[in-house]
Amino acid sequence: MNEREKWQSNNDAYLAASVEWIRLILSDAAATDALAPVVDSKPNLFSRLFGPDEPAPRPRPAGPSGKEIARARSTMDERAKSEPPPAAIMLKRQFDLSEFDLAILLLCAASELDTRVAGLCAQAQNDSAKRYPTYALALALFPNPSWDALSPERSLRYWQLIEITRPPATPLTGSPLRADERVLNYLKGLNHLDERLAIFLTLLATPGQSTPVDLPPSQQSTADTLGEGLRAGHLPELIHLLGPDSASKREIASETATKLSLALYAISAESLPSSPAELESLTRTWRRESLLLPVALYVDARDAERDFAPVTRFLARSRGLMFLDTRDSWRTLQRESLTIDVDRPTRAEQRHAWNMLLNDADIAGLLASQFHMSIPEIHRAFSSAAHAKQGGTEDRLWEACRSSSRSKLDLLAQRLEPKATWEDLVLPPAEAASLREIVTHARRRIQVYDEWGFAKRMNRGFGLSALFAGDSGTGKTMAAEVIANDLKLNLYRIDLSAVVSKYIGETEKNLRQVFDAAEDGGTILFFDEADALFGKRSEVKDSHDRYANIEINYLLQRMEAYSGLAILATNLKNSLDAAFLRRLRFVVQFPFPGISERKRIWERAFPEVLPTEALDLSFLSRLNIAGGTIHNIAIKSAFLAAGKRGPVSMENILEAARTEFRKLERPINEADFCWQGKRAEAVA
Repeated sequence: MNEREKWQSNNDAYLAASVEWIRLILSDAAATDALAPVVDSKPNLFSRLFGPDEPAPRPRPAGPSGKEIARARSTMDERAKSEPPPAAIMLKRQFDLSEFDLAILLLCAASELDTRVAGLCAQAQNDSAKRYPTYALALALFPNPSWDALSPERSLRYWQLIEITRPPATPLTGSPLRADERVLNYLKGLNHLDERLAIFLTLLATPGQSTPVDLPPSQQSTADTLGEGLRAGHLPELIHLLGPDSASKREIASETATKLSLALYAISAESLPSSPAELESLTRTWRRESLLLPVALYVDARDAERDFAPVTRFLARSRGLMFLDTRDSWRTLQRESLTIDVDRPTRAEQRHAWNMLLNDADIAGLLASQFHMSIPEIHRAFSSAAHAKQGGTEDRLWEACRSSSRSKLDLLAQRLEPKATWEDLVLPPAEAASLREIVTHARRRIQVYDEWGFAKRMNRGFGLSALFAGDSGTGKTMAAEVIANDLKLNLYRIDLSAVVSKYIGETEKNLRQVFDAAEDGGTILFFDEADALFGKRSEVKDSHDRYANIEINYLLQRMEAYSGLAILATNLKNSLDAAFLRRLRFVVQFPFPGISERKRIWERAFPEVLPTEALDLSFLSRLNIAGGTIHNIAIKSAFLAAGKRGPVSMENILEAARTEFRKLERPINEADFCWQGKRAEAVA
C-alpha cells in the first residue's frame, strides 16, 4: 500500500468515526429531547383538563450510552493524530476553525453521508419537518458552543464552507445548513478543482509536468530567479508581467509554477463579473481553492483597459501566487507586486531554436531575421509546416510563419496581395537601387546586428522605415508590393478611417494594436497618405492642438521602437514632421515618368494574352500622364474592346484616355489625340 492509499484509508476511518459520533450524539439528543421540554409517560396537561380519553404520548426510546459516544470520539482523536492528518483536520488548520466550527461542519457532512442522520435531526429538534442541521441544533448538541460561529466574518460563512438556506421570516439559527459540495468532496479525500471555477479557468501547467519546449536562456533565467525568490519568500506573490508577447509570459509563468510544484490556471479579465457581489463570491471561492489545492493563477489582462476595475479588485482581495499579464504597467494595484518586462527571445535565440528543429543554419537565419516569434510559436509553425503537403521545406515554413502573424492584423488593417515584381516596376536606376537596398537591409539585419555586434551598441532603431514620396500614380504602392513580393512578407495597408478617432486616446490605442500585432514579423506596414498621420506638429492654441501633438509624439516613439519594416507613402513630403524624416532610414523620391519611362510602362500595361491591334506605344508615351493613369486607361480600353467584341485598338485606348483626362479635369487638346495609321502626329 502506497502513501496515498494509507492516507485515504486513515481518512475514511476518521470520517466514518465522525459520522458515527454525530449519529450517536443525535440519538442521545433525540432520546432526551434536547430542544424541547421532556415529555414522559405521565398524563399531560391536556389529559388532566379534558379527561383521560386523550392518549398519552409514547415514551422516547433510550439513547446510546456515554461509553459508545466516548468510544467514537476516541477513534476520531486517534485517527486525527496521524501524519499527514485526515482532510477534516487539514481543513481545520487551513481555515482556522474552532472545535465547535469543525463539529458544525461534520454535522452537515454527516447529514449528506448517512441517511439516518436526517431523521435524527428531526427527532432532536422535535419537528418532523426539520430534517436538516441548524445552528440551534449545533448549539444544543456540542460542547463549548460559541455564537461567533454564526458571524459572517468567521471561517464557516466567510469561506463558504457551509451553505445557509434562509426562508422568509426564519431566524438564522433555525435556517437549514448543508456542507458545500466542494468541501464535502474534500472531506472524502476527493480534492479536485471546484466546478464553479472550471468555467472561468484554463489549465496551463500541472505539478511535475515537463515543459513542452525549453525556454531560451534569457527567459529561463527569469523563471529561475522567480522560482528561487518565491520559494524563499523574498518576493511578493503578485508577479506583474509586462509586454506584448503573451506566449513568452505564459511559458515563464508555467515554468515558475512547475518549479514550485503548483498547478497554473489562467483566467481572462473579460470573464470577471462586473457585479461587486458576484466578483466577491468568485474571489473568495478562488482564495478557498488556493488553500485546498497547490495552485497559482495567471490573469490575462493584455486586452483590458489600464487599471480595469474588476481585475484590480480581484487582485487586491485575492492571495496566493498570481501572475498579471498586461501590455503596460498598471498604477492602481492595491497589492505589493513585482514588475518584470518580458521580451521575446533574442534573434540569436530564435535562430538557435529554428536550427535545432531544421538543422539548417541558412534557413534558420532567414526565418529568424524576418519573423519575431516566441519559442512555442516557432514549434507550432514547424508542426504546421510538417503537415503541409505542397511546396518545399522552406516554402512551407515561410507560409506557416506568415499565417501565424496574419490573423492578428486582419481586423486592424487591409491586407494587400502583392503581385507586382521587379519587372513591372519602372523607375530610374538610382531609385530602383534604393528599393533593392531596402530588401537587403531586411534580409541581412540579423547578420549585421547580432553577428557583427551592432546590437550591443544600440538600444533602439532596429526597425526599418522608408518614405516613398511622389505624385499620385508614380508607383509608390506598386513599389511596396514589389518589396513584399520579393521578401515573401504580408503587406498591410493601414486604414486611416479605422485608426484615427475623434475621441482622446483612441487613436493611440488603435495604433498600438497595429504596431503590436505587426511586431511578430512577416508583415510590412504600409501607411498610404501618410501625411494625414505624420503631419507637422502645430502651435498649441487649444486642447485639440495639444492632443493632436500627443498623437504625433506617440507615433514618433512607436516608429522608432518598431522592429519591422514600415513604409510611408505621401504626395506631400513637405507636410511631414521633420522628426519623422530624421528617423526614416530611406527616403525614395518617385519622379514623374518621362517619355522613355512611360513607353516602358505602356509595354507592361497589357497582359500577353490580351488581343491587340496596331498599338503605337511611342505615340502613347507622348501623353503626359503617370503610371497609375496609364494602368486605368489600359483597363478601360480593354472593356471598350470587349463591348465591341474586338481587339484593343488605338481608338479604344485614345477614347479611354479622353475619359480619364475628363475625370482628372485636365484640358483635352485634340491634337494630342490625333493618330493616323502608325504615324504619330501628337504634339509633345
